[in-house]
Amino acid sequence: MRAVNRKVLTHFDFRAVALLLAGASLPASAQQDTARPPTDTGARTITAVRVTVTHDAARSPLDVPFAITRLTPDSVRPGLRRSGVAELLFAVPGVQVQDRANPSQDPRIVVRGFGGRAAFGTRGVRVLRDGIPLTLPDGQTPLDWLDLESIGSIDIVRGTAAALYGNAAGGVVNFRSREITAKPLALEARVWDGGGQQRATVQAEGSVSPVSGWQGSFTRTAGDGPRRWSRLEATSGFARAHTTFRNTRLEAQGILYDAPRADNTGALTAAELARDPQLPDSLNVTRRSRKAVRQSQFALLAGRGAGDNVFEASLFTGTRALDNPLAFAIVNVDRRTSGGSLRGAWRTTRTPWPIRLGAGADVQHQVDARANYENCAEVPSSNPGTVRCPASGAERGALRLDQQERVTGIGSYARAEVEAPGRLFASAALRYDRIVFGVRDRFITTTNADDSGDRNLDALSPMFGLVWRGGALWSVYANLSTAFETPTITELTNEVSGDAGLNALLQPQRTRTAEVGVHGVLVSRVRVNATAFRAAVREELIPFDVPGQPGRRAFRNAGRTERTGIESSAHASLAMFDAGVSHTWSRFRFREFVVGSTDFAGNRIPGIPEHLAQAYLTVRQGGAFLSFDGVASSRVSANDAAGVFAAGYTTWNTRLGYRPITLGRTRFEPTASVENLFDRRYAGAVVINATRARFFEPGLPRRLSMVVRAYWY
Repeated sequence: MRAVNRKVLTHFDFRAVALLLAGASLPASAQQDTARPPTDTGARTITAVRVTVTHDAARSPLDVPFAITRLTPDSVRPGLRRSGVAELLFAVPGVQVQDRANPSQDPRIVVRGFGGRAAFGTRGVRVLRDGIPLTLPDGQTPLDWLDLESIGSIDIVRGTAAALYGNAAGGVVNFRSREITAKPLALEARVWDGGGQQRATVQAEGSVSPVSGWQGSFTRTAGDGPRRWSRLEATSGFARAHTTFRNTRLEAQGILYDAPRADNTGALTAAELARDPQLPDSLNVTRRSRKAVRQSQFALLAGRGAGDNVFEASLFTGTRALDNPLAFAIVNVDRRTSGGSLRGAWRTTRTPWPIRLGAGADVQHQVDARANYENCAEVPSSNPGTVRCPASGAERGALRLDQQERVTGIGSYARAEVEAPGRLFASAALRYDRIVFGVRDRFITTTNADDSGDRNLDALSPMFGLVWRGGALWSVYANLSTAFETPTITELTNEVSGDAGLNALLQPQRTRTAEVGVHGVLVSRVRVNATAFRAAVREELIPFDVPGQPGRRAFRNAGRTERTGIESSAHASLAMFDAGVSHTWSRFRFREFVVGSTDFAGNRIPGIPEHLAQAYLTVRQGGAFLSFDGVASSRVSANDAAGVFAAGYTTWNTRLGYRPITLGRTRFEPTASVENLFDRRYAGAVVINATRARFFEPGLPRRLSMVVRAYWY
């Protein structure tokens, strides 16, 4: 069976890639230069980039043995709506964001295939905000509450990094707040309207003694969304303030998020996708599948030192209340999270060769009060009560599950690097993690036994790397690294039988990766990157829909899988334009995987295209700009048997704007944009091993938007 549509490319279109490359004019990487003034018309030199994403002192990416990308949103692709993570993580090789066009299901961040099977949220990729983990100790990352308006830069490790970050670090994405202005006060407002949704944001910031800097934003999003049954109503607020006291940097952060309605429009069959991609899953409408979320998080950060010698500490706590009617049940979760970290880095020259040392420890704790109820939304109010739906006309029926779930993650690491003669850097790291799961059953009757239990999962994760600085602006690196990914608490408690408690058979996924790459800058204006890797995975976690229970997923382990890939990118910034292109080749296969009497060995791992190309071109003249970007993807397998495929596709977006229009001390920046310019019908993501043949999650239809930004300082 194949998804067939006349408007969807059924094979990877190499002509599209050629157009992407031609449109880019020059090779390119991700958006890595800093924003320039609107009146700048001269050629630019790409500025130096330093990152701290590797849990070390600020270093140049050329000095560390990882594939690292830094993005500065809006710098080379101006006028972004910031409506989703996909916009911000564009054109990073090895990284794909699968936008599911579903406000109840977060986009998937996928790094080298890790995260491609997530049922909801992001899995297998460690996500942070200013170094504070958004990823829970069990490895799950809800992204709905991430405030995108206040993001200034993004650091990405494209590879397995458990030796530094622990559980679920198949890749690392660290969103960083934008720099606070040095002026006493700056105000900004931004509104956009398009595709059935509207957003308004107000931000204020400044630097006033004795508080060195402060920043706050308020955002409201509402609308019916790109598909039927996809309404979203959400309000968020973000605030931070920092100061310096006795040479110690102190910062406080807080975020509040309230989304009383986010409809779950669901996935489609191939026939529905071909007929009308705006259709919802009819069962989701009947059962009124949706979610309501309230989340908060508060964090304190402290840092001391600079350059090669730093010490940092953080503490955070948060809550999340989720009411989630699904087709098979109504899920209610009240969550409390807390944690903290300590880490430091030192460099000494008292040894024959300079040595850098780093060490750190992290702890996270998560407590969920979970209750599942029968979904009785489809039962007419005139019907008499039943055992399943005792209250006539009530959506929430009989209690099916009531338990407390606890997850605690504790980890510590040490890292050492030797600066050998000949510009050679040799480094090694080792981390130990212990993840403790516990369930306390609170639904015990004569027919429901006590399913309480505990599981302890641990791992020792090593890493070894080499970097050779062949010149001032380029380097070659290699590493042997690992990843350790436990099942989440949801995966451990979702057994096929429907029993409560913890699945005693589901094992952690473990990965070993060998990688080699080269990156650098050519003629001061073009960044280039090329990486090849091979990863061997044991006990890969495989989701599948439970037969007869639409929307409920269970999990099992595959014996062995193998991932081989090549990533390449380049980025150029010249007098009047910015251009970039990236390409990812992924050959991911099952090596040992048997379910019953069926052997899936040799089949491709579903959810990941073998070819993915992304490119952009921004042309500037005075204050005006015209920007194009495009994506070309090969077809994607949707099940383990490799019998169902989502067709390949190519989509284009464009933006036209002017920055700025000045009226006194106020500046305006209007932008008009068109997403999916040619209105292609395609599946932007797939539901792996779905039942009822609902494999396909449609990509966004053509969407016209108007964005206006106004700021005053």
